[in-house]
Amino acid sequence: MQDIESIGEDLPLLEGIRTCRHIRRLKPDPVPDALIRKVCEAGTFAPSGGNRQPWIFVAVTDAELRRFIGERYRTHFLEYIAPAQEAAKDPSYPEVKRRNMRAAIYLAEHMSEVPVQLFVAGWKRRGAPQVQALFPAIQNILLACRAVGLGASLTTLHLRFADEVDPRLGLAPDTPSCAMIPIGWPLGHYGRPPRRSVDQVLFFNRVS
Repeated sequence: MQDIESIGEDLPLLEGIRTCRHIRRLKPDPVPDALIRKVCEAGTFAPSGGNRQPWIFVAVTDAELRRFIGERYRTHFLEYIAPAQEAAKDPSYPEVKRRNMRAAIYLAEHMSEVPVQLFVAGWKRRGAPQVQALFPAIQNILLACRAVGLGASLTTLHLRFADEVDPRLGLAPDTPSCAMIPIGWPLGHYGRPPRRSVDQVLFFNRVS
């Protein structure tokens, strides 16, 4: 078996960036704690103002706690997605959006089975979470998951019931969670997501 320290170390950076699409269909098989440590370590190399490093990572692997979170996530997500499901009944609704919706619904329906629900939290500064530092850390984690072969995606829907979840994670009011990253072995595969050409959004000196 390959040593965890060496897994993912040979993936070219730009290839990883270009192929790091969200993976929402995940196997229930457990993920080694050492691999979660490895991807979270990548998160700690994100930049932060004054090098404050305000992040806290809570990896939820306990089955009962995952079930508690998963049930609430499913309920709130299905309420959230209902208007889009109604809109998708229109034959002109874009197929790429239908695919994304199906994947997101699958994740919601199986959130309790996801082997690692990784919560990213951070210290508040001047009364507000330091998201300007937390989201670069999250991106690093997503890229690290891509490198080591784990499936992952970013969601903030849990904020709808964070008042129930954060206390169970041991998070104090001054260190609220800001995002959740479901992590597991992918049922699908990584690849280039559909994107507009950079030439459509890149301007030099001014937008004409």
